[in-house]
Amino acid sequence: MNIYKLKYTDKETAIADFMSKGIYVEELVYAEGIQAIVEIGLIEAVDGYHYDIMSIQDIDFGTNEIIVNNPIHNFWI
Repeated sequence: MNIYKLKYTDKETAIADFMSKGIYVEELVYAEGIQAIVEIGLIEAVDGYHYDIMSIQDIDFGTNEIIVNNPIHNFWI
């Protein structure tokens, strides 16, 4: 299982990236192998729009993937 913590400039950019990577089959419909998409949104005092994704497959999110020291959300596996 792969857990991704992601940051985008805004929600629209994130959705467009998810669609282009095949994470969404259509907006808000997960592709096969995607276990969860959590919209964290804006975080006070932190730039960007945030998502957490749980996936069976490896996905390259490039510079949108971030390391988080004090996460607001965690998946319990």
